[in-house]
Amino acid sequence: MEDLLNKLEAIHFRFIEVGKMITDPEIISDMDRYVRLNKEYRDLEEIDTAYKNYKNVLDNIKSAKELLEVETDPEMRDMAKMEIDELEQQRPEMEESIKVLLIPKDPEDDKNAIVELRAGTGGDEACIFVEDVFRMYTMYFKEMGWRYEIINSSEGSVKGYKEISMNVEGAGIYGMLKFESGVHRVQRVPETESQGRVHTSAITVAVLPEAEEVDFELDMNDVRKDTFRASGAGGQHINKTESAIRLTHIPTGVVVECQDGRSQHKNLEKAISVLRSRLYQAELDRVHNERAAQRKTLVSTGDRSAKIRTYNYPQGRITDHRINKTMYNLGAFMNGDIQEMIDSLKMAENAEKMKGESFN
Repeated sequence: MEDLLNKLEAIHFRFIEVGKMITDPEIISDMDRYVRLNKEYRDLEEIDTAYKNYKNVLDNIKSAKELLEVETDPEMRDMAKMEIDELEQQRPEMEESIKVLLIPKDPEDDKNAIVELRAGTGGDEACIFVEDVFRMYTMYFKEMGWRYEIINSSEGSVKGYKEISMNVEGAGIYGMLKFESGVHRVQRVPETESQGRVHTSAITVAVLPEAEEVDFELDMNDVRKDTFRASGAGGQHINKTESAIRLTHIPTGVVVECQDGRSQHKNLEKAISVLRSRLYQAELDRVHNERAAQRKTLVSTGDRSAKIRTYNYPQGRITDHRINKTMYNLGAFMNGDIQEMIDSLKMAENAEKMKGESFN
């Protein structure tokens, strides 16, 4: 308990310090620093409120115990004992909540996200499943009140998409979606299969934190820009003009295409955003891999080639292999009811992180 209080007191003093700093005209004039400090203030505010409530409970327990030592009136003593019992029941729950709040947050969690879905093994059936998962996510986004915009798409030869990518905007999106990165496997009788045999197909999902210019400085001198005519759906207008953009980052060979917007300028903006985010993610992966050598978390290993989830249609079940969680509501899940799985993954990661923290 003493260690927990010491951590909370240090955070309380930092909260006060940052509160003073964000009113300093010199800091307000430095926009990058002001934005960072403002975010830190908001992050610390919840912990500081919890600290004050927790300290209030501890102070009341102490006062009630002191009263018991000197009070002789039976009624007053009973009241003091009741108060102690009530507060002692609250205390463990408060301590657990505070420990969760003290888990170091991923600084990327509050960012918007770029979500990329690609067909893997399974041919046409994989393309169809890309469309199914795309629909699943967009229904979830609607439920959450998030906005999404398609950046690029490539249709399958029969149905669905070979790949589709989108930008998702809203509060705390990357922190909610980051556990979706990896290989999603589907087991079902394909629409294209006449014999009724169950096939296994796979798609890959990549969730990237949207990088802002302050996060990653992209030197456009390192980028080759090509324009071409958009293919697939989009009408005559798109096919007549070279509105599609392809950007190649020469030092790394990373290629980004954007052809879903009607204007070349809009496509270029989107492509730059995706390229910056991919390069930023590569840098984050490098840092995470270095950390993983010291401590590997259960959930977010960062390995996008890992099979993370299986969707079994004959049995109506979804299994997440990282936390061995199976749910039997496949129909609702594919209609965007995925919050329970996301919450379970977040809880598993928090439990892993708490093992690395010392609370006495």
